[in-house]
Amino acid sequence: MMEDFDEIYEEEEEEEDEDRAAEEQLLKYAPDPVVVRGSGHVTVFGLSNKFESEFPSALTGKVAPEEFKASINRVNSCLRKTLPVNVRWLLCGCLCCCCTLGFSLWPVICLSKRTRRSIEKLLEWENNRLYHKLCLHWKLSKRKCETNNMMEYVILIDFLPKIPIFKPD
Repeated sequence: MMEDFDEIYEEEEEEEDEDRAAEEQLLKYAPDPVVVRGSGHVTVFGLSNKFESEFPSALTGKVAPEEFKASINRVNSCLRKTLPVNVRWLLCGCLCCCCTLGFSLWPVICLSKRTRRSIEKLLEWENNRLYHKLCLHWKLSKRKCETNNMMEYVILIDFLPKIPIFKPD
């Protein structure tokens, strides 16, 4: 009885190894992700106050420019609502930092985290609504800036491999 279980377990491991190898093969040939950088004048903890809405040429034929612009506008709208409050709290936190031993910066840290989470939820909604059907995946990612050693948040648009769906006869 136990020998049968071991045999089944080994077969499952072999199938998982084959699946992982096939996935790595697909990812090896996938194009590099499209990076949408922040283009605003204000940046709080690496998050710019707006993202570039110019349509990237790498997405031509994958998604309509209008859909791309609408998605970026939704993200920018979310940033417009939340970042001014974050900036005010940051200024207040910096002014009171010496008196509070740095504790006055906690509200802006929490608000920045909440802003990032709301953008991530928005991007997940966009993925489920449209982009996964087009084999694209949008996500907020932290990257090193090209011009200095600072970190910034960018929107990465990954190309998902097209996996054939087999329908039973």
